[in-house]
Amino acid sequence: MKKKISSPHVPDPPPQTWSNCLVVGNQIFIAGMVARGPAGLVGGESMYAQAQAIFTKIKHLMEAAGGAMDDIVKVVIFVTDIKRREEVWKARREAFTGDFPVSTLVEVRALAAPEFLVEIEAVAVLGAGKQ
Repeated sequence: MKKKISSPHVPDPPPQTWSNCLVVGNQIFIAGMVARGPAGLVGGESMYAQAQAIFTKIKHLMEAAGGAMDDIVKVVIFVTDIKRREEVWKARREAFTGDFPVSTLVEVRALAAPEFLVEIEAVAVLGAGKQ
């Protein structure tokens, strides 16, 4: 059975488009997040600041689903400039502790809007991060 998860810190997408977060059994699936906040773009032209904002959104969704960042087992990161990957890696190092999730980093020509430099999706297993 799947359950849609929402957080007051992460705006829901328009109806009948996609879900930001679904829980299926003990698994959590988080859609690709970008650095869009209530007032628009977060982080300006800094790939690091955008990635930080995205990891914060993911954290809010994980907590709303009853999990924690350490429960994340996989992230897929899309960037518009692979040469700037160190900025994203820095934000990723700040977002996780313990055993880091498996990760894929892919350069893409463009994301949903030209101001977005990073998009991150995640998969988690509830309780996976507990020692």
